Amino acid sequence: MKILSLNIRGFAVKGKFGWVHSICIKERPCIAVFQETKSKCVSDKWVNALWGDTNFGFIQKEAIGKSGGLLVIWDKGSIEDIEATGGDYFLALRGKWKKSGEESIVVNVYGPHSDHKKKLMWDSLDRLINSTDSSWLLCGDFNEVRNSSDRLNSQFHQCRADRFNEFIYRNKLIEIPISGRKFTRISDDGVKFSKLDRFLVSDRFISLWDDLSIITLDRNLSDHCPLILRDKLIDYGPKPFKVFDEWFNYVDVDKVIIEAWKQPVKGVKKIVFLEIV
Repeated sequence: MKILSLNIRGFAVKGKFGWVHSICIKERPCIAVFQETKSKCVSDKWVNALWGDTNFGFIQKEAIGKSGGLLVIWDKGSIEDIEATGGDYFLALRGKWKKSGEESIVVNVYGPHSDHKKKLMWDSLDRLINSTDSSWLLCGDFNEVRNSSDRLNSQFHQCRADRFNEFIYRNKLIEIPISGRKFTRISDDGVKFSKLDRFLVSDRFISLWDDLSIITLDRNLSDHCPLILRDKLIDYGPKPFKVFDEWFNYVDVDKVIIEAWKQPVKGVKKIVFLEIV
């Protein structure tokens, strides 16, 4: 499984179409999501040339003037029974993975800049997530950071970060760590750095795959790095349990662990749990 996410900042810029095409050919993602396409309605022929294969489907949200625009492309050999929905700041793809038969909803997000519009986006995504019981993946350019270390040489707003984190905790989402680079976006003058691009997933989405990781590719012709979420099975022997550092940011996580540890397990001798203060 591979999912590509990239804020392309306009496909019409010279060289960008060929750059993305080369990524699609080399990486062969099962789903690709693009933000800020700055494109009006694109055709099957155009997507076919970009994707490099005829066995695809796609949905799009047209740009308004020369700003915005979202595009999602998927491999029909990997995912089926597609349904799609959208909002002002996202496109959502719902389908079943052919390999497992499990359902997932993949949401391509391009966050607004103003506080008011950000609140509208969080509210819309809340409603979307609460509307159905499924495994979730939200990815794209959220145009927001989670803490001050996600920015360098640019202004950090604690209240905005708090709202973003509250949205993540409220919906029990987990951020997949990014390897290779600390920041995903660099300003054109090379001075400002920020981490705006992310993959947020639900527990159920994690359970569908063995080892999820993110790799970053070279920025090349965009100010954002292309990110690829992938599952990679490495045999380290039997796994005792799975844990993500993100879980430890939840309130009272220690109490949940202690209570779970105390629960009896059939066929196993009782172990005394020592709480270390």
